[in-house]
Amino acid sequence: MMKRIDIILPVYNEEEGIASFHAALVSVLDTMADRYRFHLIYVLDRSRDRSFGILKEVAERHPRTTVIHLSRRFGHQMSLVAGIDRSEGDAAIMMDADLQHPPEVIPRLLEKLEEGYDIVHTVRKYHESIGSLKQWASPFFYRLQNALSPVDIQQGMADFRLISRKVVCVFQTSVREQNQFLRGLFRWVGFRSAIITFVSPARTVGATKYNLSRLLTFSITGITSFSKIPLRIATLLGFAMSTLSALYAVWLLFELVHVGQFPPGYASLILVVLFIGGLQLTVLGIIGEYLGSVFDEVKRRPLYIIDEIVEGGRP
Repeated sequence: MMKRIDIILPVYNEEEGIASFHAALVSVLDTMADRYRFHLIYVLDRSRDRSFGILKEVAERHPRTTVIHLSRRFGHQMSLVAGIDRSEGDAAIMMDADLQHPPEVIPRLLEKLEEGYDIVHTVRKYHESIGSLKQWASPFFYRLQNALSPVDIQQGMADFRLISRKVVCVFQTSVREQNQFLRGLFRWVGFRSAIITFVSPARTVGATKYNLSRLLTFSITGITSFSKIPLRIATLLGFAMSTLSALYAVWLLFELVHVGQFPPGYASLILVVLFIGGLQLTVLGIIGEYLGSVFDEVKRRPLYIIDEIVEGGRP
């Protein structure tokens, strides 16, 4: 029997390019139709454009296509989780539907699956037309993430990957975190894995959905999901400030005994107070991020809510 491969495709405001992406994807999949049965799972994060209408037309014209329409925007990671939960195939491939993850890479992913790998990660190499800010920010994020986390993530690793059925089952039944950082989780779960590289082409339609604010939120989620080092740094800072304060108190007592008065220094006193106050707020902010993650987990809300499911024809 031919293996069934599910293609999980998160979508958000992609009306300009979804039709051309689907055509390019199907063109690649058709070359392997004698070896695999492919099922497309589009997961639409609640969009403000015509993406849902276009995807409904796609599902009507193409069999083995499912469109999952979420009730609101739950984010890219939860869209992937919704697709994983729907997957029933022998393996699943996750990729973006904006042609930044080239469909031509799929045969290479399947080659690794046939070699016995359960997870095949991809590492993105940016096209020369990509802005210098993004090319600088991405390596900085991965260096920071790896410095603060026991889970090593290779620079440029993307949410374009293949996972076997056993890994799909792990995420369907066991990994149910509220704030999922999938790039880290797919490294954390283990299994036999491989890495392939690809070049992200220049964007021809649409725009990236990750602005600076979302990238920062994504980074914080990644760090707080896997690392307690920031909390330990906060503890060490508190201990260091307490030690310095004690030493300063000893010095003041020495000045009082030998000079007869406390040393003048209103400006330095204000500077120290402001510094310690800022440090305290920073430490409280770090603790607050972790408490916020705990708060999300204990509420036990659903990871996503589905508004509508559109099934394509099944010949």
